Amino acid sequence: MKKLILLLLAINVFTVGHTQIIRGVVIDESNRAKINFATIYINGTSIGTYSDKNGYFELDITKHNSLPLTISALGYYSATLTDFISDKIIEVRLSPKTYELKEVIVTDKSHRKERIANLKLFNAQFLGSSANGRKCVILNEEDIKFVDTGSSLKAFAVKPIEIVNNGLGYKITYYLDLFDYNRESGFYSYKGNALFKEDMSVGMTKNSIFEKRRKKAYIGSIFHFFRSLWRNSLESNGFNVRNGEDKVVKYEDIVTIGSDFKKYLSYKGNLYIYYLSKPPDSYIELVKDRVYFDNVGYFDGSGVKIIGQMATQRIGDLLPYDFELK
Repeated sequence: MKKLILLLLAINVFTVGHTQIIRGVVIDESNRAKINFATIYINGTSIGTYSDKNGYFELDITKHNSLPLTISALGYYSATLTDFISDKIIEVRLSPKTYELKEVIVTDKSHRKERIANLKLFNAQFLGSSANGRKCVILNEEDIKFVDTGSSLKAFAVKPIEIVNNGLGYKITYYLDLFDYNRESGFYSYKGNALFKEDMSVGMTKNSIFEKRRKKAYIGSIFHFFRSLWRNSLESNGFNVRNGEDKVVKYEDIVTIGSDFKKYLSYKGNLYIYYLSKPPDSYIELVKDRVYFDNVGYFDGSGVKIIGQMATQRIGDLLPYDFELK
């Protein structure tokens, strides 16, 4: 009995010693006012909390302590922290969103038709045209505003976009900071952060269907690629990477370990990705000297351009970082 008590005490000490609680306060950058009900979360997961009336928050990040911390609030641009000390109270400053929108007051049928067309285009590019993308429903479309110049479509949302993914069984709160689609070139870009929740309203039969769909969305994705790269298991997971001269690029040619013991993707030139020996339909172009990536599939999206099949996956096929293949 004495040995059991000592063992339990040792386990408790170990757990407490490795628990990481982030504490901080969220303020308005322009006037230093405290921001209440801001969302503090790990982007791409279900881990999050809210700031109180004094802007104060606490969040346990033990499970994802290597991932950036994101802070979002109504009417503000999101902030992402990648370098912070967990034993100190951090101050997070959010910048107010200031859109110069020349909005058209919808008073006639022609304007309503224009908005419907814009929403259709936005949904196709933002949610995606895949089976999962088509099953997504945005609950608050009225909060999305458009600026249509003819050649391009920009979208803004002061409030977070609430999405129900009926294909994969998730509810997603998406904080949109940027959406821009060029009709002439077909080029699009969007930037934002997602907070996931399992859809608890479905039964066991539906859950098994979701698992199959999630697996299909995961296999061969950029998410799958970076997880495999981190584990140095590209080949066993069906991936093959080649350079512009069609020569095989090995793990040690593209992965470096920094002084912080984190892994980085580093390579000069494009990396062409084969999956299951198929011709490459995707390639990666680095826009930074090195790009941080993690074992859960996270990577610094600002340092990478993804072209081809992997880039076609949109919000409708997005999986949380705590997704595990069963």
